[in-house]
Amino acid sequence: MDPAKYDAWYRTRKGAWISERETRLLLRLLRPSPGMSLLDVGSGTGHFTRRFADFGLRVTGLEPDPEILRFARHKHRDLPFTQAHALNLPFPEQSFDFVAAVTSLCFVAKPELALNGMWRTARRGIVVGLLNRKSLLYRQKAGKGGYAGARWDTLTTAREWESCLDPLPRSMRWGTGVFLPYGSLTARALEHVLPHGLPWGPFLAVCWS
Repeated sequence: MDPAKYDAWYRTRKGAWISERETRLLLRLLRPSPGMSLLDVGSGTGHFTRRFADFGLRVTGLEPDPEILRFARHKHRDLPFTQAHALNLPFPEQSFDFVAAVTSLCFVAKPELALNGMWRTARRGIVVGLLNRKSLLYRQKAGKGGYAGARWDTLTTAREWESCLDPLPRSMRWGTGVFLPYGSLTARALEHVLPHGLPWGPFLAVCWS
């Protein structure tokens, strides 16, 4: 992945709209307050790290790829980034109020182990953004382009992961969004009409607390 090209996509009309919808859903489920701390696991170019920071959170990005990490550090010089993998978080227990992973677990072979580390590191809760297998996007894009090698999950799978967390969460909240990921006027209008409780949106967000 070319970090510059990937990051530039979020500045297109379509990319900016999708990013806004996904960020809004993640924050709605997470329910943070400005000033709280958040670790962004698999932060990539730092796009969502910046979105969380713009909300008022004290964020730290975590990215294993050195080239992508250099890009993120150069672009977001005011934000801290750490080089590490989702399966080996280099932080003590309850270091952050929240821990997030936005579509990064889709490329982790053992997501339940990564979730355990995230759960250990969080004081209040964790949120993940997943690629939804029960979506139109899956039928169109699975195994192609930037989705090559990505795993597509379901809400049922996320519920199975939950049973691996220790201690068990008190609550699980979820929602889907970006039902038609095209950025057209029709897609935008539909997004305001369809409830997040429908299981077919390409972006599946799950929060445990």
